[in-house]
Amino acid sequence: MKFKKYLSGSVAALCLAATCFGTAALADGKKAEVIHWWTSASEAAAIKVFADRFQEAGGEWVDNGIAGDAAKQTFTNRLLGGNPPQVGQFNVTREFEEIVDAGLLNNLNAEAEAGNWAEVLPGIINNVIKRDGNYYAVPVNIHGSNWLWYNKAAFEKAGAKPPTDWDSFFEAVDKLKADGAVPLAVGGEAWQERLTFNAVLLSVAGRDFYLKLFNDRDAELIKSEKMGEVIDVYTRLRDLVRETDKGSPGRSWNETTSMVITGKAAMQIMGDWAKGEFISAGQKAGVDYGCIPAVIPQSPYMISGDVFVFPKTGNEADRETQSLMVNVMLDKETQVAFNNVKGSIPVRSDVDPSKLDPCGAQAIKLTSSDATHVGSTGMYITPDLAGAIQDIYTEYWNASDMTKEDMVARLVETFETVN
Repeated sequence: MKFKKYLSGSVAALCLAATCFGTAALADGKKAEVIHWWTSASEAAAIKVFADRFQEAGGEWVDNGIAGDAAKQTFTNRLLGGNPPQVGQFNVTREFEEIVDAGLLNNLNAEAEAGNWAEVLPGIINNVIKRDGNYYAVPVNIHGSNWLWYNKAAFEKAGAKPPTDWDSFFEAVDKLKADGAVPLAVGGEAWQERLTFNAVLLSVAGRDFYLKLFNDRDAELIKSEKMGEVIDVYTRLRDLVRETDKGSPGRSWNETTSMVITGKAAMQIMGDWAKGEFISAGQKAGVDYGCIPAVIPQSPYMISGDVFVFPKTGNEADRETQSLMVNVMLDKETQVAFNNVKGSIPVRSDVDPSKLDPCGAQAIKLTSSDATHVGSTGMYITPDLAGAIQDIYTEYWNASDMTKEDMVARLVETFETVN
């Protein structure tokens, strides 16, 4: 089957022995094994909110946190091996639709109807978690993927001002360099380089361009002068990081955030999950660090998020436990408590925004209107295309001999040939 290749790659479609707990051992209807990738300090604190609330509601949370992409790989191997956990994590993208098509997930229509999801969830997220009119995932947050985080003390010491456009961004960079700081720290991983490219694309080319490119698949836009401007800014950032951030290759996002927290670096372009690290370190928004949504003010805000899916296990008691989990995760008070730790904002539109920090308040405003935000690219394009263009972004970021013209040609070919 196609999904077998996509979901598990070269790994055999068998349960990994080190992570197989066995459905039978969890079949009393009270326990739920949850496979997730939230393993950093702030992420672990955030998911503990769900675990504690679930247990208060009468469930028993069996935590199986696995860092990085290995969490999805483990989850899908377990599905294919006939030994699924009760709960697994995905992003708000199209990446789980193939296991829906394979009939491996329970639908959540009853929970969605009882909770009025069509009214309380943002339309763009509501659409992604449905297939053929049925709900197959519970969203738990709204992440903004294109924030600029900066160390206020580093800016003040260098006499730099927070950027209002790309010219002022590079003016600040010059002052920060002169003062000895790493102006912009970027973790050298493919997904972080893709996130950086998308942040530049939205700030330079705008919302309509972005939607025509990814939603309408208009490959002609890649050849445009505007895309050339996008690549020029991306190139300047790449060259800056090569010059000033020698530890970038292979560094994780949270290690990079730590550099900003400690003042080793002045800025980071990263999703609002980085805010969870600032919170965990005891720092306050507007006092110790600043946050600019969309990197450049007035640019479109790119949203993403996390969802949990609920495999068919062949045990009706498990289905009741899964329903309890869904209702706990979308409870209003739990939503606020979880997202205040995670750094994201509640996915529900009917929570009290006054309970959020200044960065969260900005995010609420930007997600309240369709005109000010877009979805992450994975909400519009297939995993195959998303992976292929990410490979091009990261090759350009790291290669010494790949030209701007090469990048354009590769992107056009990829958009035209990859489904």
